[in-house]
Amino acid sequence: MEREKLAVRLREGRGTKDARELRATGDIPGVIYSSSSETTAIAINARDLRRAVAGPSGIHTLLDVTVGGAKAVRVALIKDLQLDPVRDRVIHVDLHEIRMDQRIQTVVAVHLEGQPHGVTMGGALSQPTHSVNIEVLATEIPESLTIDVSGLEIGGTLRLADVPLPEGVVLLDDAESTVVAAVSAQISEAELAGEPAEGEVAPVEGGEAEQPEAGGEAEE
Repeated sequence: MEREKLAVRLREGRGTKDARELRATGDIPGVIYSSSSETTAIAINARDLRRAVAGPSGIHTLLDVTVGGAKAVRVALIKDLQLDPVRDRVIHVDLHEIRMDQRIQTVVAVHLEGQPHGVTMGGALSQPTHSVNIEVLATEIPESLTIDVSGLEIGGTLRLADVPLPEGVVLLDDAESTVVAAVSAQISEAELAGEPAEGEVAPVEGGEAEQPEAGGEAEE
């Protein structure tokens, strides 16, 4: 996984008033939790944060964080984002510093590739699972899990248990019950509405459909 640089600054005030003033200037209050359980109050420029997580890994991007202009780099992951429910903007960020020689738990996106044979035959592809939880060394986090679905037929499903994993990656989700892709037969609007297919006779209420008498004449 590629790493993105993120420069932050130390934050002195930690009250509601200070946080409100920070947001008014385009910054976001946050905290870095270190491996030694120490915390550092920081402020992050909102545009810098958006740029850092704009890649394919999104908010699960591995970050090279520099604090207050220091030369030392602290490798971290975003552990929590608090959003304003009204304005839908980030109002607080929690970063968790990690050690590169230790296994960590994180989330990676699931990417489907290939044209399923069932879709070619008229089926519809669905993707119930878009991300999975894994455990892996920080240096070996994959950009995503890319899954080939070209062999799926109509009615076929692909589960996590069927997916080959990169070396060193351990799934934390239930591999047998988690469906990542499925191809189903498409249903027409007429079938959904219960209408008869072309050539069929609709049944009348309370019995079978009336059939014309053989050789009978139509009434005037």
